[in-house]
Amino acid sequence: MAKIQGILMISYVLMLVFLTENLQASSTELLASQLQPQGNNQMYGITQGSLRPQECAPRCTSRCSKTAYKKPCMFYCQKCCAKCLCVPPGTYGNKQVCPCYNNWKTKRGGPKCP
Repeated sequence: MAKIQGILMISYVLMLVFLTENLQASSTELLASQLQPQGNNQMYGITQGSLRPQECAPRCTSRCSKTAYKKPCMFYCQKCCAKCLCVPPGTYGNKQVCPCYNNWKTKRGGPKCP
């Protein structure tokens, strides 16, 4: 009787290990598929010159979505996008991916693009 219980316990543990390994593998595959870019070019709209002028408005809307100063942010973002044809990802920072957007300065030397 003890042998049978031991064998059942070992098979139960092995089955648990097998199921957790399968669950981890399938969740890793799902996460990897979600992280893959949705097109051929993952830098589309981020790198300089990769946008068309008509695509600036939605990108700037996203870029300026969290600011309290939406009107000036949208004005300058669209102005910068029209010149550089790119908008950095996110709502703040990341300007290093678009050098034109990053290097365009005001007369005082501050950043022109939000």
